[in-house]
Amino acid sequence: MLTVDGMFDSGLSAVLDVLAAANALRDDGQMPAPPFDVTVVGTSDMTRTGHGLQLTTTPISDLDTRPEIIVAPAVGLHAPGEVVDIVRAHPVLEWLCVQAGSGSSLAAACSGTFFLGEAGILDGMLATTSWWLGPAFRSRYPTVHLDERLTIAEQDHVTTAGAAFAHIDLALSIVARQSPELGERVARHLLIGDRPSQASFAVPAQLASADPAIKAFERWVRNHLDAPLQINQVAGHIGLSERALQRATAAALGTSPLDFVHEIRIDQATFLLRTTQQSPESVALAVGYTNVSTLRALVRRRRGTTLTELSRGTRR
Repeated sequence: MLTVDGMFDSGLSAVLDVLAAANALRDDGQMPAPPFDVTVVGTSDMTRTGHGLQLTTTPISDLDTRPEIIVAPAVGLHAPGEVVDIVRAHPVLEWLCVQAGSGSSLAAACSGTFFLGEAGILDGMLATTSWWLGPAFRSRYPTVHLDERLTIAEQDHVTTAGAAFAHIDLALSIVARQSPELGERVARHLLIGDRPSQASFAVPAQLASADPAIKAFERWVRNHLDAPLQINQVAGHIGLSERALQRATAAALGTSPLDFVHEIRIDQATFLLRTTQQSPESVALAVGYTNVSTLRALVRRRRGTTLTELSRGTRR
């Protein structure tokens, strides 16, 4: 487990606790899995976390064996630009590259994915990160195939996970790779749920703030939610060509203008369902769908739930 000064405390503890639970439960199965031998490392013999806790760590220069897997640290809840500033030219980047080249597996969640992106380890690979960091990640690492709708993305020897508490999912994926049976046992003991998508937590207005053109698009759509919508006409209203708008949403959000419209509409529909007494049919009309079945299908496909469950804030 790699640590850096100012790191997210719960990210470290979540990974350590899940792996400790796996070690405690490993003998319960028919075929006991080998234990996890965890070493907490840093650039020196002490790391200070974001909450000021001092950790005794093994300096990476003192390691005499190649780690089988390295979990990169998240750096707390910072603005995207601050995350980039922290990660840029960080002394652990070269070490991560060397270890990856030597065959070590890499894993990271939340802002920790920026360490792997900055080191070039994710180039050409599928990855995810916190949904609110997506635009900054995509802009800085354009060769990475980013899909921030995923909670976990795995390709070859690299695993990335989404927002901060996806550290739990990340650690569980490490356990399940060793033993699916043990992974299931740990999940049941710790009540770790299945969260296949971050989409239901993404706030369109916050995502749109990454680009003035997308912000203007988001504002226009939100102000005309109940009206018929043609992408080329909306683009014209905000002073763009349809092609320019498509390029902007693809570059910043990794999606099409129409898909972003659907996200805005579902976001507003969720708000109305949870804060008003409007019927699903009325809500569908209010957000631009003449048929409630269209809204139902989109919610099921994009949120993995139903309108009833969405209104209660629950998931299947």
